[in-house]
Amino acid sequence: QVQLVESGGGLVQAGDSLRLSCAASGRTIRSIGMGWFRQAPGKEREFVAGISWDGTRTHYDDSVKGRFTISRDNPKNTVYLQMSRLKPEDTAVYYCAAASAGYYSGSSPYGYDVWGQGTQVTVSS
Repeated sequence: QVQLVESGGGLVQAGDSLRLSCAASGRTIRSIGMGWFRQAPGKEREFVAGISWDGTRTHYDDSVKGRFTISRDNPKNTVYLQMSRLKPEDTAVYYCAAASAGYYSGSSPYGYDVWGQGTQVTVSS
């Protein structure tokens, strides 16, 4: 079973950038689709971005398209989320997730069966 640990969150100002990392351990993630989700207080967990096992296909929620970039380094067993031009509405706990099927990297949380503990991102105005 793979374990996921997110890092890189913090408190930033609107317009700043952050890079989140998701380090996997326990087994390789090179054949697994990966995703990033976020959950703001009082709201449901929502899809942010997904990436196929080989990095050739990426998916983004419209709210982050053009500002966030998901990537992966399979030899390092790590997935990243580069966030730019951050807005206060990006404030949330960000979670990394591993897909239950190797080909999946879509927006449904039911397609993922392993989750990290989350990292807080706070964007002040």
